Amino acid sequence: MLHTVAKLHYEAEMSQVDIARQLGVSTATISRLLQRARAEGIVRIEVIDLVTPEDVTRQLIDRLGLRDAAVIETPSAGALTALSAPLGGLLKQAQLAAGSVVAIGWGRAVREVIRAGLPRIPGVLTVAATGGMQQHAPHFQINEFVRLAAEEFGGTPHFIHAPYLPSSELREVFLGDAAIRDAVALWDRTDVAIVGVGLPHAINAPEASAATPSEQALVHAAGDVLRHYFDADGVLIPWEGESRMIAMSPTQLRAAPLAIGVAASPEKATAIIGAVRAGLINALVTDTKTAQAVIDTMPPR
Repeated sequence: MLHTVAKLHYEAEMSQVDIARQLGVSTATISRLLQRARAEGIVRIEVIDLVTPEDVTRQLIDRLGLRDAAVIETPSAGALTALSAPLGGLLKQAQLAAGSVVAIGWGRAVREVIRAGLPRIPGVLTVAATGGMQQHAPHFQINEFVRLAAEEFGGTPHFIHAPYLPSSELREVFLGDAAIRDAVALWDRTDVAIVGVGLPHAINAPEASAATPSEQALVHAAGDVLRHYFDADGVLIPWEGESRMIAMSPTQLRAAPLAIGVAASPEKATAIIGAVRAGLINALVTDTKTAQAVIDTMPPR
């Protein structure tokens, strides 16, 4: 009878009164039987410890050795847009002021957080972290991100009207232009960089990232930041276009006091780890599912 009473109460969700009526016994008897069922291990009651975003954030910072991080509960929809608020929090903590430089990368995550809104920080200088791409997709329009970010901050945009991957000869011509030269010079003064973390091309369609054949051949890459590719251990992987790019260098990203990676996809766990190990990001804005995937992928320190 113990098993029957337990099944009726815990699985069929019948009240003790109804079970007593069905079995023709007293309610007190049913109560005693349920207590025995728990005591004898027929029924086990487990209380799950809920892990809060704050707990995950602390674990993430500890595992990756990050300077800072912000993690939100994974929303049912619009995960990238939802990252705007925690990003804004990190930007406020950075104590940016008039004249501070914020470098902006490209990608879906960067686009969505900027469109969702940034905190008001008048006088901030925004600058493209790379040259542009001849692609029509919205997430490639880096100068538009720079314009919109400046509008949100109440600051001044600095555009780079040059392709991110020119020929070696044209690269020097573009960098000789006064406006481009002045914008690129801001990379050495960057206070905060906001960048996406790219997936490896093995699981990211070429049209999604506009990868060149040389980039697609990097089969051992774990991911990229501003087209700087790295493996899972954070070792940079050279490729044919690296020296031709008009983009912030790994050295410049590492020199930024805060290089914030914005990402929301458990698939990017290895790429995020590699980006941190490579020193290309030192802070992360993400959701709990992605953060937990990173924690599960990386052994304790």
